[in-house]
Amino acid sequence: MTRLPFVVCLLGLVPLAFADANLDRMLKSIEDHYNHAKTLQVLFTEEYTAQGRTRRPESGLLVLRKPGRMRWDYTTPAGKLFISDGKTVYLYSPDTHKVVPMPLKASEDMHAALAFLLGKLDFSREFKGFQTKPAGTDTILTAFANSDKLPYDKVEMVVSPSFEIHRLVVTGADQSILTFTFAGEKVNPKVDDALFRFHMPPGATMEQAENQ
Repeated sequence: MTRLPFVVCLLGLVPLAFADANLDRMLKSIEDHYNHAKTLQVLFTEEYTAQGRTRRPESGLLVLRKPGRMRWDYTTPAGKLFISDGKTVYLYSPDTHKVVPMPLKASEDMHAALAFLLGKLDFSREFKGFQTKPAGTDTILTAFANSDKLPYDKVEMVVSPSFEIHRLVVTGADQSILTFTFAGEKVNPKVDDALFRFHMPPGATMEQAENQ
């Protein structure tokens, strides 16, 4: 009689162990998909909400290259540009004709959180907890930041069966919401290093970031 509750407890642990194994496999597969890539190209749409106000959606082409190099070419709004050469981040706004540079490590811009796609992605190091739920053939993976010093609290990813990230929702420490939708992903396309060299647009002026 005393063995029955023990057996029941063991049977109850089986689904949990199975779920943990499935989660581990998913995390490892996403890591492999992006860590093995040297370059990445993808179309993006970006939405931002803060203090109940939603900014107009923006879109364009994102190109990344290890380590830490990014180029966001916006078609909406036309001319907006965000570049990282691996050391310095440059943000150019055609509305103000101003360029704001800052060290990549010091940047608190949410784009910097995207660098993990072509960095050494390690979920166990970057996040402290995970939740998953199905969304048709995709899976919604929610990962919680492991430090309150990061500019975001959690990241929600919509992951395809081939372990591509189709949607990324970043909840900021200030509870702002930054959403990226990705399409047309290309892994390891040929990428010219010149893409990541920033050149001052005609008529633009250079400003210092507020945190410098």
